[in-house]
Amino acid sequence: MSDKTHLSKAYTSILVSEIDNKGALKTGLVQLNRPDVLNALNIELMKEVVEALEGFDRDGETGCTVLTGNKKAFAAGADIKEMADAGAVEMLLRDQFARWDRIRKLKKPVIAAVSGFALGGGCELAMSCDMIIASESAKFGQPEINLGVIPGAGGTQRLTKAIGKARAMEMILTGKMFGAQEMFEAGLVTKVVDADLYLEEALELAREIASKPTIAVQLAKESVLKSFDLTIESGLEHERKNFYLLFATEDKHEGMKAFVEKRRAEWKGK
Repeated sequence: MSDKTHLSKAYTSILVSEIDNKGALKTGLVQLNRPDVLNALNIELMKEVVEALEGFDRDGETGCTVLTGNKKAFAAGADIKEMADAGAVEMLLRDQFARWDRIRKLKKPVIAAVSGFALGGGCELAMSCDMIIASESAKFGQPEINLGVIPGAGGTQRLTKAIGKARAMEMILTGKMFGAQEMFEAGLVTKVVDADLYLEEALELAREIASKPTIAVQLAKESVLKSFDLTIESGLEHERKNFYLLFATEDKHEGMKAFVEKRRAEWKGK
């Protein structure tokens, strides 16, 4: 039985829905909804985002989730008003970034659909997702340096791993914004599409992923993420164990049998 509590909650800063993919698992959709402040990421919004993403992660009827904002902004950064008067000890005790770590632990893929500004915490939130579909209008940046601080939700780490030291240094030390096409060429963005199609394209990618065997998708995601944490030897060992583990699933037997019989596989998620 699927857990649907995330769909019935009374959220204040996000909109949550699910999309029927006709024969495949459903797609979860989480939309940041603070348009008056360009979806600035305050503590309450991030709490709701994580709760909704974890809800879809638990939901047996969901295969993939899309996280988005609106045409003008995915998220223009953190809500500076919450931090302006805070001291070091207060920020340490608040530990607001611990919630971000939970996004990385999600088993199912999450796709960021980005239009407009994805700056500071907004850029970091997009990078916390597994793929980024960007509108031609998207602008990425880590402008924290202009506030006298540095990225604190993974920007110095994820950005460097995605686009390399030289480009990450430029973005972080200058605080400049960079366009979607430039970030696609640098390796941060999965695909750049027309400004009117970015969400549709992200949902189509999610539908395709949701049509694949669930356990294989989750172990594939896990293996890719482990490549950032492990040496090549340890990473290969981890990959191999996940490969062998999938031979215990019904979907592996169905997939190979369907291939031999030249028919479409019918996945059971087992």
